[in-house]
Amino acid sequence: MALGNVFHIAASALTAQSMRLNAVASNLANADAAHASTGEAYRAKHVLFQATPVSGAAPWAQGVRMTQVVEDPRPPRLVYDPRHPLADAQGYVAYSNVDAVEEMVNMISAQRSYQTNAEVMATAKTLLERTLAIAQS
Repeated sequence: MALGNVFHIAASALTAQSMRLNAVASNLANADAAHASTGEAYRAKHVLFQATPVSGAAPWAQGVRMTQVVEDPRPPRLVYDPRHPLADAQGYVAYSNVDAVEEMVNMISAQRSYQTNAEVMATAKTLLERTLAIAQS
């Protein structure tokens, strides 16, 4: 496989993990939100990915791309607080369905994947530089 393909694959992974980190950041920022601008509780967002073939590479060489961002179908977290201005008739306030622990795990996983792909690109760059140095001597 050509080193150019390595850069393409690693770059697609960097982009994907960046999108995943943005979704996690949005989820964590809204973890304690009582409602969204639409008047409903914020729903956690998850980024879905799909493997994509790299043009001009072997069939097993695949990058990744985002296919869609989906909302978590779990119901909102209900908290009994009849004095809250957003409480319903029964006294419950609907908060986001974000699980902060799950989001922290997603963030760590995305960060490590991002770091690994950045290291792959750095290693490929070093290999190219050494190859050029050998060719020049």
